[in-house]
Amino acid sequence: MIVEITESIKLRWYGFAYLIAFVVGYFLLKWLADKKLWVLPGKVVGDFIAYTAVCGVFLGGRIGNVLIYQRQELMDDPLMIFRVWEGGMASHGGILGVMIFTFFYARHKKVSWTGLGDGLSVVAPLGIMFGRLANFINGELYGRVDKGYVWAMQFPNALWDKNTVEGQSPNLAQAAAARADKGGEYTEYYNDLIKGSDAYFDGSMPKGSAELAEYQELSSHKIEMLNKAVRENPDVKEAVAHFLEPRYPSQLFQAALEGFSLFLILFIVRMKFPKLAYGVLTGLFFIFYAIFRISMEQFREPEIANINWLGSEWTMGQFLSLFMILIGLGFIVKAKLGVKKGSLLHCTQQK
Repeated sequence: MIVEITESIKLRWYGFAYLIAFVVGYFLLKWLADKKLWVLPGKVVGDFIAYTAVCGVFLGGRIGNVLIYQRQELMDDPLMIFRVWEGGMASHGGILGVMIFTFFYARHKKVSWTGLGDGLSVVAPLGIMFGRLANFINGELYGRVDKGYVWAMQFPNALWDKNTVEGQSPNLAQAAAARADKGGEYTEYYNDLIKGSDAYFDGSMPKGSAELAEYQELSSHKIEMLNKAVRENPDVKEAVAHFLEPRYPSQLFQAALEGFSLFLILFIVRMKFPKLAYGVLTGLFFIFYAIFRISMEQFREPEIANINWLGSEWTMGQFLSLFMILIGLGFIVKAKLGVKKGSLLHCTQQK
């Protein structure tokens, strides 16, 4: 969290990253449009960015994350899909959401769907980069354990993942942090949390009671409160460090490769070949993003169990990226062969 305006209104790093991404995307797409390097005129870029953000990125990213990584949580609590402030956006879901939205937008505006995608493909990597940087600041989507990596880092958020080594001892880490805080804000929070936990498990908090609601609200801030204490109190940081493993800062790797490097590649291609057939840039985005994502997954801690396919183990990110390569090749082949009238990709180009 960057700043707390009110108890219910908070500016968080992830939201700030999206805001920066959309602002940068607007100016870059506007520049491409003014240079006649995109199918839309500059005057509609603002509206297009707003619609794409809501209907494509947010809906696709949120629904994708829930269906891919949080199916059990969705079954237990269907309303959690609407609690976007709790986090949870899947890049593959966001990409699919943008594809679906832009298809209908292109049909409505009578412009080339793939031409529309070519412009977005140039700016999208910057959004990915800002998102990964926010992941790093938040300490989420961290890397795998590597005790020999010279720039390895520790991420307290791993304490809340039952699939990690750290996830086996979150209560011990919390207790150590409270002792190290020596009567500070976190100590008070922890004592209140323990009192609520004892009452919850001995059955003295009936369902629907105000006490239960208060305890659930208190418990929902356990990650935020511990992270804050680690940042602000060196003694707490040292105490919690004993329960954490050194990990790759994989978010930075992904920001550099899937974000900045991919942007440079596509931007150079866009400028070098201004008359490139519609769909080639979109295809290149899919292919390079997938290749970079597959390679980076070896450094990233898997969020769910690996998938056994074709005699090999794949993370969910790698598995989904394989299909992105096929989709990317399809866009390029279609672009090179030409689009026939009446086909899925056909739309009258804007004059």
